[in-house]
Amino acid sequence: MKNIHSQLIERFIREMEYRNYSPRSIQSYSSLLSKVESYYNQPLDKITGRQIKEYLHGRIMADKISVTMVNQYISAYKILQVDILQRDWEQIRIKRPRKEQRIPVVLSGEEVERLIKATANIKHRAILMLAYSSGLRRQEVQFIKPSAIDSSRMQIHVFQGKGKKDRYTILAKKTLDILREYYRWERPTKYLFEAQGRKGQNLSESTLNNIIKQGVELLT
Repeated sequence: MKNIHSQLIERFIREMEYRNYSPRSIQSYSSLLSKVESYYNQPLDKITGRQIKEYLHGRIMADKISVTMVNQYISAYKILQVDILQRDWEQIRIKRPRKEQRIPVVLSGEEVERLIKATANIKHRAILMLAYSSGLRRQEVQFIKPSAIDSSRMQIHVFQGKGKKDRYTILAKKTLDILREYYRWERPTKYLFEAQGRKGQNLSESTLNNIIKQGVELLT
């Protein structure tokens, strides 16, 4: 028989499904709530806003979790409180942290040249050029397919991006040149950027994060 812990998580998952969240977001949000629940060893409906604050403070200080992850915790907790438990969110008073300052998403011509010269690995170079010059999110880079590159219109068709919305973004000439060179070398079969030695499988999140981190370090 399932206990109150799993029942609340299941209700939370159903609520997110009703709202048409992506499977990835549902898995991520429900996993975060499960971690809080396990940390306090209490049912979710007994965990207070003050406890959430203390938990997040501990994660920030000890684990250096990102602002994005802090916001995901807060968003998950808000859905639980307001939509599942029918409680007043204003009484909880959790303020979201200020966002970190990041490098610009769209690169200048000088920054593009620096990336080309500084990155020796053709695959890494193609990923960085595409991500920064076109303003793609990490998950969009992770799952992009060759068919999304429209060289005739110099556009990139982003399918089911954030919020499950399609959009178009720019394709720079130098980025296209790098992508063509990379494609001739790598010959991906399904995704534009595939895991090393595993055709048809997209890059892992950790691998992509490491590549993006290298790009940040090159430009700072």
